[in-house]
Amino acid sequence: MNAYADNPWPVHPDTKSIGNVASSEFWSQKQEWVKQMRLMFCRRPEFPETHGIIDDAGMLNQEYFQPPKDAIPQTERKWGDEEKCKLLEGIEKYGVGHFREISENLLPEWSGNDLRMKAIRVLGRQNLQLYKDWKGDKVAVQREYERNKEIGLHFGTWKGGALVYDDDGLVLRAIEESNRINPP
Repeated sequence: MNAYADNPWPVHPDTKSIGNVASSEFWSQKQEWVKQMRLMFCRRPEFPETHGIIDDAGMLNQEYFQPPKDAIPQTERKWGDEEKCKLLEGIEKYGVGHFREISENLLPEWSGNDLRMKAIRVLGRQNLQLYKDWKGDKVAVQREYERNKEIGLHFGTWKGGALVYDDDGLVLRAIEESNRINPP
């Protein structure tokens, strides 16, 4: 059985390699093969909506990928002091980890996951598990940020504005000791 029997490219029988890439016949065959592959994979008979992806020559239809004419452009969201204050209000009222409630009641344009990411920056800690259900006012949140930053700078684990854990467990022990001496 010849492993090269289904290969559409011109193959030299002795070397089993692709033929002369400088020849116009080679490039013509290659372009035809590309066209057929595009047509085969982009136009699926069982999915009529795919027929507009490429034209009969195998070229992409740029209009297919444009948003619909009646699409409503999304307004750009900005995170500012007002949003930060509402997040802090939500942490004080609902507690850390209740970002869906904060989103629904205070910041509906931001998802719960968006707010979790913002809380990481506000508290200065990548892992918020030890803060689960913790409710703190603006002063308490700032105190936690400073504490986390101090630990992170001490162990070299202050990354991108948040304390991250180390592989040796030193950061976790420092957090636990700090919480024992002065609970959040």
